[in-house]
Amino acid sequence: MFTGIIECMTKVYKLFYDKKNLYISLYNPFSNKIRINQSICHNGICLTIIDFYKNIYSVMASKETLLCTNLNYLKVNDKVNIERSISLTSRIDGHIVQGHVDTTAKIVEIYNNNGDYLFFFRIKKKLSPNMVKKGSIAINGISLTVNYCENDVFGVTIIPYTYKNTNMHCLKNGNIVNIEFDIIGKYISKFLENSYELNI
Repeated sequence: MFTGIIECMTKVYKLFYDKKNLYISLYNPFSNKIRINQSICHNGICLTIIDFYKNIYSVMASKETLLCTNLNYLKVNDKVNIERSISLTSRIDGHIVQGHVDTTAKIVEIYNNNGDYLFFFRIKKKLSPNMVKKGSIAINGISLTVNYCENDVFGVTIIPYTYKNTNMHCLKNGNIVNIEFDIIGKYISKFLENSYELNI
């Protein structure tokens, strides 16, 4: 489990496909504080360390992960937001993030708002009920608050610190990002859906 508070960024060192799986090697910013089998959130995707050597560690993404995330767009030297899983004594400064990406969204507009930045995204219209104004959302693993949502478009405000210290400053119109909706909202939505089907 994660909080959506990005620890740092790293860069992609190497990429290669083996059958339908993608193997990703990245520079290790955590020195000897990581281990094989540890989960790290990469751009909002929970991936397990399968190997590391000196300043490089590797993870693997399966076909299922590739289908619902933006990993197929990843390139060598791309910046990646990373966060290690929380401990039982950690403060949750963002919101509960599982690292289980629900879908992707396309950036439709970016505005420099005289001090902060406004990002607008388009998602599949059938998924728009998962968003609520002032609700939480994880974009590329970053815990953010939805401040605009209408039909299939939603917007968030990015403060200068977040813009500088995550890969949001690398993004442009048309780029694809990973989206994880708020887990509490998803459970409520599922409960209401089942209640309707059972006529409760």
